[in-house]
Amino acid sequence: MTRPGSGGRIEVICGCMYSGKTEELIRRLNHVQIARQRLQAFTPSRDTRYASGNLVSHNGVRIEAQPIHSIHQVGESLRDDVQVVALDELHFLDDDPDTILRTCQALAGRGLRVIIAGLDQDFRATPFPAMARLLAVAEQVDKLYAICVRCGAYATRSQRMIDGRPAPFDAPTIVVGGLELYEARCRACFEAG
Repeated sequence: MTRPGSGGRIEVICGCMYSGKTEELIRRLNHVQIARQRLQAFTPSRDTRYASGNLVSHNGVRIEAQPIHSIHQVGESLRDDVQVVALDELHFLDDDPDTILRTCQALAGRGLRVIIAGLDQDFRATPFPAMARLLAVAEQVDKLYAICVRCGAYATRSQRMIDGRPAPFDAPTIVVGGLELYEARCRACFEAG
C-alpha cells in the first residue's frame, strides 16, 4: 500500500496490440528524463521482436532498458538512487500474478513511481491475471486503443492469426510476434478461435 505523501504510485498503460502502449511509456520516460529524475527501465527478455536491452515501440522509438526473466530481478537489480521504475510488456513475465502485484506494491510503498505497460487481454480476449490485479490497485490507468483492421472502429482486442485464420482457443497464450501474427480488432470484428 502506498503511504500518503510518500510519492509512490503505480501507473498502468494497457490496451491491445498496436495501441501505442510502449510509445506512451517512452513518452512518459522522456518527461522523467527532462525532469532529471533517475529512472530504471526493464523489459522481459522473452520479447525478442526488436533490440535487446531497449524498450522499442512498433514505430521504432526506443529507450534503454534491462532485459529480465522474472519480476524478482527488478528488486534485485534496482539502483539505490532510482525514483522511477518502468516495466514494458508485463504480460510476457511468467511470474505468479500475486508476486507481480506484491512487487509493484512494495516498490510504490518505497516511494517510487512505478509505470507498467502491457496487454490487458490475451488473444482470446481474456484478461491477463497480473494486469487485471494491477489495474485494480493503480493510482492511474490509461487504456489505449488501436484501429480495427476490418472496419476502422476503435480496436480493443488482439486477434492472433494463423495462416489467415483466427488462432484456435487452445493455442498457447504467449506467442511473440508482430504484424505477421496479430491484428487489432474491435469487439464486433473479433473472432473467438
